[in-house]
Amino acid sequence: MCAQVLVADDDPRQAEVVRRYLIAEGHGAVVVHDGRAALETARRIRPDLLVLDVMMPVLDGLAVCQALRRESDVLVLMLTARASEDDLLTGLELGADDYLTKPYSPRELMARVRTLLRRVGRGTSVPVGAGLRRIGPIEIDTAAHQVTVDGARVECTRGEFAILAAMAEQPNRVFTRAQLLHHTRGIDRSSTERTIDVHVMNLRRKIEPDPQRPTRLVTVFGVGYKLATVAATPR
Repeated sequence: MCAQVLVADDDPRQAEVVRRYLIAEGHGAVVVHDGRAALETARRIRPDLLVLDVMMPVLDGLAVCQALRRESDVLVLMLTARASEDDLLTGLELGADDYLTKPYSPRELMARVRTLLRRVGRGTSVPVGAGLRRIGPIEIDTAAHQVTVDGARVECTRGEFAILAAMAEQPNRVFTRAQLLHHTRGIDRSSTERTIDVHVMNLRRKIEPDPQRPTRLVTVFGVGYKLATVAATPR
């Protein structure tokens, strides 16, 4: 359904633009601003794709790419303001999968991202593994009973997990409280529709950047809740 993308760029504004475009296409996106953080984060979250700026503090993008290539087959799309043929060849020789020079349009970057992900069969609607669902930055593994958000493990109760797993099966579908209650009946027979509201409130604390302005687990007023594949605009 989506890919997990790590964006490494020392320009916070540019990195945020890329992050927003990735999320709009249904991908998960984590942003870092220096080479050491890029290397450490890539090792920790094991992204499908790394969008990597060449000119970064601490470690430059070439050093990051070279280090990762010794231990990982992560896709690497390099970004640079240096457009000479030698720079291009250096990046590719170190293991970059594609190379985009600055300035670039976000639409062109997204086209390159789609091409790379299709090339290796990632970022499609096919589940990555049995029982594994990815909705934007949220990954639900029903076999392992685990939830990660932006690559970080999130602890959920059985009721919370049941609700999240049910909604992940049909992202963007609006579930009524009664329908979600059905999915928790085997866990807590004393549950009521008010219990669902409490579960949703607790889930938002765990999966939302700002629980007071949810963009992932969204209320559809007068109906119920949905798990949005594209972040909704907070109200």
